[in-house]
Amino acid sequence: MSTMASVTTNTSPVPPEVMAKPAARVLSEALGDKVLSIEDFRGDLAIAVERKAWVEAVRLLRDNPELDFKLFLDLCGVDFLDREDRPERFEVVLHLYSVSHNHHVRLKTPVPESDPKLDTITGLFRGASWFEREAWDLYGIVFEGHPNLIRLLTHESFVGHALRKDYPTARRHVLKDAKEMLLDVPEGSEGLIVNIGPSHPSMHGAFRVQALLDGETVQTAEAEIGYMHRNFEKMAEERTYWQIIPYTDRLNYCSSFMNGHGWALAVEKLLGVPAPPRAEAIRVILSEFTRIMDHIICVSTNVVDLGAITPYFIMFRAREDIYELLEACCGARLTVSYVRIGGLAQDVPDDFEARCRKALASVQEVWKAAHELLTRNIIIMKRFKDVGVMGRDDALSWGWTGPCLRGSGVPYDVRKDHPYSGYEGYDFDVPVGTAGDCFDRYLVRMEEMRQSMRIIEQVLANLPSGPVITDDKRVALPPKSDVYSNIEALMNHFKLVYEGILPPAGETYGYTEGANGELGYYIVSDGQKHPWRVKVRPPCYNIYQAFPHMIRGEMLADAIATIGGLNVIAGELDR
Repeated sequence: MSTMASVTTNTSPVPPEVMAKPAARVLSEALGDKVLSIEDFRGDLAIAVERKAWVEAVRLLRDNPELDFKLFLDLCGVDFLDREDRPERFEVVLHLYSVSHNHHVRLKTPVPESDPKLDTITGLFRGASWFEREAWDLYGIVFEGHPNLIRLLTHESFVGHALRKDYPTARRHVLKDAKEMLLDVPEGSEGLIVNIGPSHPSMHGAFRVQALLDGETVQTAEAEIGYMHRNFEKMAEERTYWQIIPYTDRLNYCSSFMNGHGWALAVEKLLGVPAPPRAEAIRVILSEFTRIMDHIICVSTNVVDLGAITPYFIMFRAREDIYELLEACCGARLTVSYVRIGGLAQDVPDDFEARCRKALASVQEVWKAAHELLTRNIIIMKRFKDVGVMGRDDALSWGWTGPCLRGSGVPYDVRKDHPYSGYEGYDFDVPVGTAGDCFDRYLVRMEEMRQSMRIIEQVLANLPSGPVITDDKRVALPPKSDVYSNIEALMNHFKLVYEGILPPAGETYGYTEGANGELGYYIVSDGQKHPWRVKVRPPCYNIYQAFPHMIRGEMLADAIATIGGLNVIAGELDR
């Protein structure tokens, strides 16, 4: 018996064009009345199912060949405290992607406050482990069957769940005794326990891995994160959409412009307000320069850990030239806050093209030098080849994206598969590896720098003229000269500053190709000036989660080579 007619959203029956989407149709036919709602807002398909059908729905999305949602992206909780439109307080939200069909999907299920339990999906996706731990840590949602449901971003002395709506923002809990052991070492074990981090320079940030060694071989390992956790997502719930922009810079601070670019696009998607062509073109140029800068940091510091310091000194020259370009555009170098909802804070300087070409020449010079020093270097090849291997299917299950996923042979690049900011008009290639080892990840990043230079050249050749901010009065502040001379502009300025941007109620998932992969922002709006919920999908979170598993059975020295090539950034990891 068909159950399609019984499936409704909160407001109206599902339109036929939405039901025609394979995921909506397959889940409706298979689960019947267990499907609670199907919605399509701003092109995002969201399906809600009953709690008892959660694992079955996830399995259908993953294993049905018509759907093939094998790439795990994100899982999070949402607290709808005191919301009359929500029958249950909590909701668990899952984002998956089908590489074969180029589709995202959002699966949701309500979880009651009286019994906040849900079956784990760690048996279906390896990457779900940390995400479920995070949802337990910050919301108190219990995932039954999870193999290690303990605190992740907060510490063991923390009381309560920090992302709940009724948790006071100013409350603090001091950790008096650090967690000494991450591993459960059998009594009588003769292995040597070694802590790699949080202060060891090879860890590239404040995170820690504890390894049990048998000689020089890693028997087992466990990771600890949260040293830089500041609960960006809690802060976002009390800031306007504008005020969140500087916080995004502090995620991947090695490529901060791209974080703001992704945030602006996510909010613009929610609002239905595009940025002008000139603003989008400048965003692409600066994003690609930032990508180059991020890859320079990854490649050069990775080989420093292996004892080769010369490429570091050479490559960082180009990084400095890119910083000077960013400084000329907005006055800042590291955390730029240059993007605005609907465009940019201001236009670029008159000599922007000349500055871009100077930076391009610098990048080309140092890229060539690094390529000659490293790519055919026998020591580098021996340290990288067949080390840190990650196969295609495992990479998808962990939720890898970006250069790491492409190094494992999956050619998924958001700029190609879901173009934004005009990327559909630029000619560039997506490099992929075959072995999924450290050397493939190195080669992918090196080639991506060349492709970024190609993109920048094409944008500079056809840089549009015109404004760099939308003229939509719901979003953009009026020019200062108008504010001083026009009462309508003065009132518009007053309303925007005091009331903020007021998007429609709904939820969107905005995603861009960050330096480390798909950078996603899941936004839940209740129509007010502060977002109800913001969830960041940090690309290196999925990547680092796999690291302790990758180094088991490997040499300790190989673990250092592996972590550098994964390019884990602590600010993005911990948020």
